[in-house]
Amino acid sequence: MSSSTIRSAVLALVSSAVAVSALPGLSVHVGGPAVVDGVDNFKVTATVTNTGDETLKLLNHPNGPLSQMPTETFNIAHDETGAVPSFTGAKVKYVPETAIKIGDDKAFTILAPGQSIDVEHDLSRAYNFTSSGAGPYTVEVENGFFYVDPSTQHAVQIHADAEAHSTALSGKLAVPRAVLTKRATFTGKSLCFVFLLPPGLTGISGCSSSEESQLNSAAPAAQTYVKNALSYLQTHTSSTSRFTTWFGSYTSSRHSTVLSHYTNLNGNDYTTYHFDCTCTESDTYAYVYADDFGHVYLCGAFWQAPVTGTDSKGGTLVHESSHFTRNAGTEDYVYGQTDAKSLAKSNPNEAIMNADNHEYFAENNPALS
Repeated sequence: MSSSTIRSAVLALVSSAVAVSALPGLSVHVGGPAVVDGVDNFKVTATVTNTGDETLKLLNHPNGPLSQMPTETFNIAHDETGAVPSFTGAKVKYVPETAIKIGDDKAFTILAPGQSIDVEHDLSRAYNFTSSGAGPYTVEVENGFFYVDPSTQHAVQIHADAEAHSTALSGKLAVPRAVLTKRATFTGKSLCFVFLLPPGLTGISGCSSSEESQLNSAAPAAQTYVKNALSYLQTHTSSTSRFTTWFGSYTSSRHSTVLSHYTNLNGNDYTTYHFDCTCTESDTYAYVYADDFGHVYLCGAFWQAPVTGTDSKGGTLVHESSHFTRNAGTEDYVYGQTDAKSLAKSNPNEAIMNADNHEYFAENNPALS
């Protein structure tokens, strides 16, 4: 073997070793008390550790342990019966690529190799244990994370090694949902504010005049989206590119399910929704509570979105309204067009229950026939 060949082989081995050593890694551990008296005391701490040998810029994804939003971050099951508590928390519209573009430092957690961060979660804000009952529970955490690839500035998914937590719950099993109220005070006296709403809208909280104006365009856009989507489904009762792109291989059963969803959505009057503009999460579009029909909390990314088009204001309202139990009760299995298309191919039955797939079908951008 020539010296140049040997040198090339050695360089290849070194490059391979460097590539292996540079693989990112994470672990997440759930800790908390072994015994909990009352669900209002059911708090756990998620410890996220960078186990790799490169610094990671992690997205504070609202459905993951780095965010304290009351989302479905944990899988909780009764050790003896297998029963699970009811999820009563927030369902969020979030797109990792949008969060990266916005670039708010508060939307990320940077961990150097070996570095850890602790994030406390109050499980009473997202789960009701009434149906599953008191007793021993295992709390498993969502182990999917996204980090920013420094070479491409795109989101890359990584799965952490996860360690669960066990605890015994007794006493109170549910608490009322906390209602966010804001009151201005001056010299000890409460002040009452009366807002004049733009024509057509009937409920707004904490919105500026500019935001009110934008909502006056977004609500009709959502109305048009669901009307047109319903009309399309009523007149297309066989496989089409538009249907299969967002909901997977065509079956009459899937078509019927999606049709029922848009029938319900079309029955909504989006101008009668209550819009709350007090959310301070810059990287998130919006969120709702599935059982609180018509109440939508709008966040930072919403105000940067176009009225129509991909990930638009109108589309966001379609996304969030699909979460309401009385409309469709959709989930957030994946976010973003790329992953929504992949879900339609790999798991159509989840695609027909995924909120972003409903939004993108309605937005139809780019247009599909």
